[in-house]
Amino acid sequence: MNQSAFRLRGRNPDVLSCIANLSNDEVFTPPEFAKQMLDSLGTAWAETHDGASIWEDDSVRFLDPFTKTGVFLREIVARLTEGLSVKIPNLEERVNHILMHQVYGIGITHLTGQLSRRTVYCSKDATGKHSIASSFTNPNGNIWFERIEHSWTGTISGSRRCKYCGANEANFDRSADLETHAYAFIHSSDIRTRLSEMFGEDMQFDVIIGNPPFQLRDGGYGTSAAPIYQHFVEQAKKLEPRYLCLVIPARWYSGGKGLDEFRMSMLEDNRLRVIQDYPDSKEVFPGPQIKGGVCYFLWDRDSRGDVTVTTWDKGAAISTATRPLLEHGADVFIRYNPGVSILKKVISVETGAPLDSSQLELSLPEEKRFSNLVSARKPFGFDTTFRGKSSRAAGDLLLYRTSGTGYVARSAVASGLEVIDEWKVFIAYAGSGSDAFPHPILPKPFVGKPGSVSSETYLYIGPFDSESEASNVCTYLATRFVRFLALLRKPSQHATRPVYSFVPRQDFSKPWTDPELYSLYGSSEEEIAFIESLVRPMEIDIE
Repeated sequence: MNQSAFRLRGRNPDVLSCIANLSNDEVFTPPEFAKQMLDSLGTAWAETHDGASIWEDDSVRFLDPFTKTGVFLREIVARLTEGLSVKIPNLEERVNHILMHQVYGIGITHLTGQLSRRTVYCSKDATGKHSIASSFTNPNGNIWFERIEHSWTGTISGSRRCKYCGANEANFDRSADLETHAYAFIHSSDIRTRLSEMFGEDMQFDVIIGNPPFQLRDGGYGTSAAPIYQHFVEQAKKLEPRYLCLVIPARWYSGGKGLDEFRMSMLEDNRLRVIQDYPDSKEVFPGPQIKGGVCYFLWDRDSRGDVTVTTWDKGAAISTATRPLLEHGADVFIRYNPGVSILKKVISVETGAPLDSSQLELSLPEEKRFSNLVSARKPFGFDTTFRGKSSRAAGDLLLYRTSGTGYVARSAVASGLEVIDEWKVFIAYAGSGSDAFPHPILPKPFVGKPGSVSSETYLYIGPFDSESEASNVCTYLATRFVRFLALLRKPSQHATRPVYSFVPRQDFSKPWTDPELYSLYGSSEEEIAFIESLVRPMEIDIE
């Protein structure tokens, strides 16, 4: 074997760092990030194996069940090649053993299957003359791909969906020359048997690691898409590997379409031992921003306890703490470590419960929740595209809509009739377009006079008895403290009613400022500095 041909890691630049993503659904993993995930795996293995190195064990089996560029498999092969040099001195024999018996992958498309084999075997044909594996009889080697179809269920009216991934038939029932995006790993009710069919024997993997597809278009308005990464996580757990290490969007912490059941299953699983959190996805993936950021987690089948959470910003770990994954009384994951102590102080003041009480629940009493003042989406029955009329007729209402204002007849309002003639506050439900910090977290609120309504672009808060009360609510929402509390429940750019669940209701006969709130809730200098590092000041216009 030509050793220089095998040592791919020494190439500069790394070709796998130069490949553009094919789509927002399938985001390629940068090599340096893959290495960081493997470092975490190596550390965890050593801690539970008396300091032994996983890369010196010739019996450990690795699976990337959604390989794209092959970067995880390549890095695993490189580490094993170095680590097993004493146990298997001959390089060709060592590499052949690793590729034949330790490293496995499942391509997510025909192209990525070929790309991964080229990355790992140095040939898209594992049996070809350029392959660094010498014993395969199957050209796929241990990196499997076959086109499969979705399993449609439901009516025959064109709205059928796949029973495994929820894909819409109208979007994904494709001809033979197009990818179906029916990913093999999740299109099976018996994944163990399916893997045996792929790789020819009863497979038990010690490590499952990788970067699953994040979402599929779901047939909704515009670019609407539904998450599918949760299906990969659930399927991987069924295989009961020793370790599971995956990078996924972080929206599952507190929101996300169809993720409620998945979120609770994750939060109640005390085998999640590490979460590396990146609120700004561009810290990991330099392409299109993934709203709400990303994380990778390490799940340890044989170890239970609290989770170690590390938050990253601008290339540095800014906070690390070991704490419960699900705090007492909470129904979401509290993303920021300092946020736990800040929120506990709020709850203590609002409920009168001692701050150090083990029974302190991180949930505001119903009557104390500001969220009860916040409307549901589409508060007056008009969707986002509704424009209204450009000129006002007698009796028409003022309409706040996307990119300006219009007018609408009172008779056209389908809901929210009870607040039309009340003072209220309007706030857009879609927030900042960036996750880079500091940022506003929430859009600027403004006072809505009696006789005003909005399209789905805005939520209303209220109703209130006077203009001054509505104005005081605007000052409250403009504080960094309130917007930080909203951030703790804000899974993406959307700020709907649940986002305000940690925000306490106040006396709105007066305006509010950050110094008042910091004092009221006993914020320390460190906590104030942390809040202000994440939340940008907001100036509002109050007449």
